[in-house]
Amino acid sequence: MTPNGGGGHDLTRRQWKMTLLASLGGGLEYYDFIVYGIFAKDIAAAFFPATDPVVALTLSLAVFAVGYLARPLGGLVLSHFGDRYGRKTVFVVTVFTMSACTLAMGLVPSYAAWGVWATLLLVTLRFVQGLCIGGELPGAITFVVETASRRPGLACGIVFCLVNGGVLLAALVNLALQSVLPPAVMAESGWRLAFLFGGVVGLVSFWLRRSLEETPEFLRLQHRAARSPVGEVLRDHRGRVLVGVGIVALTAGFNGILFAHMPAYLIQVLKYPPKTVAVAMNVALFAMSASLLAASFFADRVAPRRLMQASALIVLIGVIPAYQVLARGDANLFLVLPLLTMAVAGANGSFAYLLAGLFPTRVRFSGVALSLNIGFTLLSGLGPLAANALIGATGWTAAPALIIAGSALIGLLVASRLSDRPDTLAEAAVSG
Repeated sequence: MTPNGGGGHDLTRRQWKMTLLASLGGGLEYYDFIVYGIFAKDIAAAFFPATDPVVALTLSLAVFAVGYLARPLGGLVLSHFGDRYGRKTVFVVTVFTMSACTLAMGLVPSYAAWGVWATLLLVTLRFVQGLCIGGELPGAITFVVETASRRPGLACGIVFCLVNGGVLLAALVNLALQSVLPPAVMAESGWRLAFLFGGVVGLVSFWLRRSLEETPEFLRLQHRAARSPVGEVLRDHRGRVLVGVGIVALTAGFNGILFAHMPAYLIQVLKYPPKTVAVAMNVALFAMSASLLAASFFADRVAPRRLMQASALIVLIGVIPAYQVLARGDANLFLVLPLLTMAVAGANGSFAYLLAGLFPTRVRFSGVALSLNIGFTLLSGLGPLAANALIGATGWTAAPALIIAGSALIGLLVASRLSDRPDTLAEAAVSG
């Protein structure tokens, strides 16, 4: 990977095409994965009957966490094949399997019909989805960095802009369903329609991805591909993996809370109107996508760690006051939520480029997968559960802000130890 991505050069038409195809698949797969969090309340009612709605929601969020807990295993397996045999095959397999699981989740009978078997099937499908996601996003980062070598920072930003587009699509589907379905029908089957839609769109992504070409960097090194890339990373690059987890921390901690916890938190804990929350989440996701794309544009032109430092500092200072405003129950969601997402733009727009720069080509997929999946499992997967637990233990409704603030502190400390040059990112952090 060329330091600073070649600076002022633009992407070629082929690089744009490959980057957009890789990013589109990631966006659609994240629709599949995140839609569960948006409909957690209705899924809880269908598969986790309990007299206490808080208990049912907690069980539903635990299944959401199962998907994240599967990610490291999926990342280990899929990144092995990605570094050993090529990036393209992994892309095609993951998007097809993910789409099939999403369709199946929309068709699984409820607990009332199948009892515990329905719940077990739901958990199994979420686990398989987690396996696929474990290789999807690391593969997308690796693919675009190696394909769009002139502007790798911008290419990574496009990946996450379209990943957020998948999340935005899930929010728009939620809004559309709430607008046309009565509340009783929405709770009973609205979430199923969202899953069925995602499965069909995912199959379209599978068809599009068949035209992907292998990355030039992998083709050049194919004859020297690592026989055991994960083992090589664990043997020779353990310190870089830890640095990578720190690079991922702010994005993982913030996005886990925003996507999986925020909608249910605003509606069930703080009693904001569901339709208002749905529209405000759409506005916030749009603001997040636009701001991270703007930040990634500069990641090829300035030291990307500086973007992360600025973002982490802003979040660290502002997140607790923002949550205290939300906790009053009368906040302007159309102002507070977009401002929160824009605060994290510097980290969202730089972390993938920083992460890819830690590892050599022969083991890049595996190194990125280990770092990304450990970080997202700990902070995104367990973050919503921890947020609920903090509220219950402290009685402080603004307690989820502590998780985001802690993630920002980790990001700030790690970024301060990185080099300004993408080809020597890990040396300063690891040697210190």
